[in-house]
Amino acid sequence: MYNEFTYYTPTKVVFGKGTEEKTGALIKEAGAGKALLHYGGGSAARSGLLDRIKKSLADEGIACVELGGVKPNPRLSKVYEGIELGRKEDVDFILAVGGGSVIDSAKAIALGLANPEDDVWSYYIREKTTDRTLPVGSVLTIAAAGSEMSDGSVITKEEENLKRDFGGDFMRPVFAVMNPELTATLPEYQTSCGVADILMHTMERFFNREDNMEITDDLAIALMRDVMAQGRILMKDPSNYEARANVMWAGSLSHNGLTGCGANGGDWATHNMEHEMGGLFDVAHGAGLAAIWGSWARYVHPAAPHRFVKFAQRVLDVDGTGTEEEIIERGIQAMEEFYREIKMPTSMKELGIEPTEEQIRWMAQSCEIKAGGANGAVIPLKKEDMEQIYKMAL
Repeated sequence: MYNEFTYYTPTKVVFGKGTEEKTGALIKEAGAGKALLHYGGGSAARSGLLDRIKKSLADEGIACVELGGVKPNPRLSKVYEGIELGRKEDVDFILAVGGGSVIDSAKAIALGLANPEDDVWSYYIREKTTDRTLPVGSVLTIAAAGSEMSDGSVITKEEENLKRDFGGDFMRPVFAVMNPELTATLPEYQTSCGVADILMHTMERFFNREDNMEITDDLAIALMRDVMAQGRILMKDPSNYEARANVMWAGSLSHNGLTGCGANGGDWATHNMEHEMGGLFDVAHGAGLAAIWGSWARYVHPAAPHRFVKFAQRVLDVDGTGTEEEIIERGIQAMEEFYREIKMPTSMKELGIEPTEEQIRWMAQSCEIKAGGANGAVIPLKKEDMEQIYKMAL
């Protein structure tokens, strides 16, 4: 039995070659006059992308100030820096040029600027809440997180090794500019991490203890199959425009709510557990998800065997011979084989981390606190359950 749902996706998508040149017009359309141009490392400048965007803004009479330096697992310290700069310069729009980390950081800065009476971190640790933000737009350069259309943001407080999220429909970006050509020069590892993250956004929604709407399942299955197929193409031909375009659009569709309509919200335990790994060890998000998913699946699948059988047969083409348990295990193995095919880890050791017993207990306890109790939907995981999954993933 599926749930009733509300599907809200207000982000305007401008997709195709050269679309970054429309950025100024889109900001003007949003009624803004001065933007904070937020980005990551130097590649956006070296490639000429920032110059093209700044010209687009200038052509429309949009003033801008710049703040670069966003890192993967975006830092709270950079968010504070952006809030301070935004207040000083009186900006009324935040433009993110980059991938999910930059967009998440931009969303946090927008929250801080719209709520000067609060410490923005208080929202991420659930001490306070708000429904106010400045408008955010993005020029996407990495297909992965789906933050360009999602309602959330994830930020890391580096001093405490805490990675936390906050969200609401009011945080969905005003627009997303998507030119697949901008992703063509990504390193192989970033492309693979992106594929893993995109897959997991739909997998988290797919796995629950109920039956979703059949049309939603069909959309989710088609998206997962296509992302895997396009990921394989990009491993051999990283400049393939069609594959880049398909993966970029899938990243948005996978995390804008579409593949979860009529479900129960999904599980999200793998994401939450990986956030603890990312906060403590600063690992790439997609790689961290791949490293822990198989252990999570083996631990929880007895509570929802019908979903895991459907995943194995419809997504991974596992045949129906043998017992239900054998089909599920072959499905998990097939997923792990795909991760290895795109050079993603399937254990924490392969990821390059080996947490101690104390660190495992800390991550499990922190995850339980963050979840406000049990974590996940297939099996509501308590601290002891998460410790076991972490150990299985070593």
